[in-house]
Amino acid sequence: MMNHPLTFVPPPLKKIEQALWLQQQWFDPVFSGLDNIDRARPALYVGNHTLYGTLDAPLMLLGLYRHKGIFLRSLGDHIHFKIPLWRDLLWDNGCVAGTPENCQQLMQAKEHILVFPGGGREVMKNKGEEYQLVWKERTGFARMAMQHGYDIIPFASVGADETFDIRYDAQDFYQSRVGKLLDKTGIKDKYLRGGDAFLPLATGLGLLPRPEKFYFGFGEAISTQHLQENCDDKAAQWQVREQVESAIYQLMNDLFAQREQEQKNWPTWRKKLTHRD
Repeated sequence: MMNHPLTFVPPPLKKIEQALWLQQQWFDPVFSGLDNIDRARPALYVGNHTLYGTLDAPLMLLGLYRHKGIFLRSLGDHIHFKIPLWRDLLWDNGCVAGTPENCQQLMQAKEHILVFPGGGREVMKNKGEEYQLVWKERTGFARMAMQHGYDIIPFASVGADETFDIRYDAQDFYQSRVGKLLDKTGIKDKYLRGGDAFLPLATGLGLLPRPEKFYFGFGEAISTQHLQENCDDKAAQWQVREQVESAIYQLMNDLFAQREQEQKNWPTWRKKLTHRD
């Protein structure tokens, strides 16, 4: 039985800082665009999910908590909540299953909310999909924002997709004998979401991630208040979605440029371990 979204109490900032201390030292996150965020104006934060999804997201949540006093409530892929212990860890950090009902309750409570429209598929990347938004036909986040007149804050994360190199992905697996058999028997569609739920095998510094410096950028708020009456209009939803997508890709490009300028000043050990010397 899942916990109610509104019974959650954020843990103390110090506790999260202690838990993520090593991760902070290894990735040394940098934040830009924080002036676009207003703690008094709840918003839906929409951005790119990165490989494995566990390296940068916690640091982004910590950064907003530390710099803006905002504890983001995350909407997670349903598959997470089928895993014992892991689902408890997610709940302890404010994450709930990404259902319309949970999202509605959080919006009615005026919470700041995090969603990755790409979900698990964007985490389980294939080779060559670094920094690509894989949102398929999804417009649910736009509909929910429009229905409640919520601002959308587009954001981008750069660095995490380069901590590992994918060696074996879903495409490789489904070309194998076992993969073809799973396809024929229907197991691929029934249990692996048509192949989207295959966790890629990757290496960095062996099994450790390379110490890429993480960059997070937040764009200007996109208002949806004027679209409330059109919240069920698919064309209007797509228009909002495309506006958010465009903003995220622009933020990524800005962060790539920022990194290009700054990486010559990185510590020698970081440049060597990330092959940027």
